[in-house]
This record gives sequence, C-alpha cells and structure tokens, in this order.
Amino acid sequence: MVEKTGKIIIKTDEGKEIECDCLFTFDSEDTKKSYIVYTDNTKDDLGNVKVYANTYNKNKTEDKLGPIKTEEEWALIEQIFSSVIENKGEKNE
Repeated sequence: MVEKTGKIIIKTDEGKEIECDCLFTFDSEDTKKSYIVYTDNTKDDLGNVKVYANTYNKNKTEDKLGPIKTEEEWALIEQIFSSVIENKGEKNE
C-alpha cells in the first residue's frame, strides 16, 4: 500500500490517479482494523492542508481503501492525529 517513499496512489471514482503523502498508519486493538492517514497537499478555503483517513488491509496485496464507518472510529483517528502532531511539535522544539 505505502511505498518506501511514503507515497500512495489514490484512484478517484473517475479513475484518475492522485499521488498522496502518507502521514502515518496505525492498527487499532479496539476495532481490529488498520488505518492510513494521508494528504494530497491541497488546501481548503481557509488555507488548511486537507487530510484524509481510510481503513486498509495491510495483509492483502489489494490496494483498496475502506471507509471510516463510525463516529468512534473518527474519534480514534482524531485522537491519534492530535497525538502525532503534538509529538512532532515537541521534537521540533
């Protein structure tokens, strides 16, 4: 799924391939799923970089991403994302 360069290729519904940067991946003991958080480096109307998250099966060769289905999953992803950002800030100080 994630190449050694930290890049992934996302295919849109229209079949267009977009190269994205993998920010991080993690596994959840609670949901028994693997997650990937990535960006295509585009910005929203406020100038913030857009970040996306999906589930994926790291044990298969299939590169299909799955949807985040529950509010609990989103809360988990937001918690991990905040922790990663906070830890990165501490390392840069």
